[in-house]
Amino acid sequence: MTSTTVPSARDTARPARTLRAGPLALALAAALTLALTAAVSLGAVDIPPAEVWSVIARRLTGQAPEPGTRDLIVWQLRVPRALLAALVGAGLGLVGTAVQALVRNPLADPYLLGVSSGASLGAVAAIVLGTTLGLQLSFGSALGLTVSLAAFAGALGAFTLVWLVARRGGGFNPLRLVLAGIGIAQFLGGLTSYLVLQTRDEQQTRGVLFWLMGSLGGAVWAQLAVPAVAVALGLGLLQARARGLNAALMGDETAAGLGVDVTRLRREVFVVTSVLTGVLVAVSGAIGFVGLMVPHVCRLLVGGDHRRLLPLSALTGALLLVVVDTAARTVLDGQELPIGVVTAVLGAPTLLYLLDRRLERA
Repeated sequence: MTSTTVPSARDTARPARTLRAGPLALALAAALTLALTAAVSLGAVDIPPAEVWSVIARRLTGQAPEPGTRDLIVWQLRVPRALLAALVGAGLGLVGTAVQALVRNPLADPYLLGVSSGASLGAVAAIVLGTTLGLQLSFGSALGLTVSLAAFAGALGAFTLVWLVARRGGGFNPLRLVLAGIGIAQFLGGLTSYLVLQTRDEQQTRGVLFWLMGSLGGAVWAQLAVPAVAVALGLGLLQARARGLNAALMGDETAAGLGVDVTRLRREVFVVTSVLTGVLVAVSGAIGFVGLMVPHVCRLLVGGDHRRLLPLSALTGALLLVVVDTAARTVLDGQELPIGVVTAVLGAPTLLYLLDRRLERA
């Protein structure tokens, strides 16, 4: 792919005023640090931020932990969950940004296109069928390689199916893509519900519901390595194709005229986004609308150049999901809301607003 011929300044429509990416990234990083601190501090037992950082510092420097339960709460329970929320949010922001560029549709995200539903089906099938076959795929070990691979296969299969339906008859229609994604997501959701009905063990049912509603409640340190590597590699691979994504927004013919191998770009981004989606679903369940909202916010701030947009979308997604997860844990006394419920409350009005704007322009 000869991306050096692709222009960067006129690749996409830009707002009249944009912020500088560097200072904005620093501001987002500072806000994320504050949000992570609040996420660890707040809960059934509130812990002062100074004590939170004291516990973290002692752990990182290898000192003996202080006696009492607060060290356990901070280090073993809340820090892994907060970091996992940041990783999942960053990954969803990246996937949403890449998918919207690739299909040239600002309404696209892994949830609406059925990718999350496919990943959920793969993960649930691995749990249910794995238990039926006597494999060790219980809720507590749900991050096993088998579940992650099944989620990836489901995500890739769903994305491929949606793309083939949208391309029927030749050409490419972004609206047809979204409608195909919604329909296939419902179909895959029906298959997932059928698998849920096949579960007879109460513990297994709870594990299946984990995938369907979206939750970070079971986060432990051992779960962080796989999503951390996936998000880091995903950001690097997508960032290397940022100019190609810029060109893809102008259409296949224009992108090809600028030296971009559109078929190869689409195949590579499909694989990267499917792997990321599969890994994220494997650790958090299907969390909708984050990949829809985050790219729009970032485009309003810095414009459409994906060299700036991708890393800022990762930071914004991380910040958003940390805040949402903290709210889901603390907004109701003694009850934790599924993250998917909170993101749906935020994302559904956003989708209606964007759809209304597109219809007005049509």
